[in-house]
Amino acid sequence: VQLQASGGGAVQAGGSLRLSCTGSGRAFNSYGVGWFRQAPGKEREFVSSISWGGIPVYADSVKGRFTISRDDPKDTIYLSMSSLEPDDTAVYYCAAKQWARGSSRVGEYDYWGQGTLVTVSS
Repeated sequence: VQLQASGGGAVQAGGSLRLSCTGSGRAFNSYGVGWFRQAPGKEREFVSSISWGGIPVYADSVKGRFTISRDDPKDTIYLSMSSLEPDDTAVYYCAAKQWARGSSRVGEYDYWGQGTLVTVSS
């Protein structure tokens, strides 16, 4: 599976963005997908995941502001982000693992996209 993340950009605090993660390969609907982010000088951290069955999980820091969803006919996972804060500034990565139920652990995932930069200014 190859993953292509897109949708990043520069926004002001309080703004919104929607990230996309498109998978290529067979049976992408059997993959659980996670979103992670990495800010300069910090470790990669979990943001959200969605199981192959569509069950979402969120980090406490984004609950109520971010929504993850999947469009299986399009082989695409979306991360809709609203009420963005400067602390959300990071490179966002999507990752996938077949039959994953929605892990928050970086090491659980087998495939990673290239990352898309989100910059939130105050």
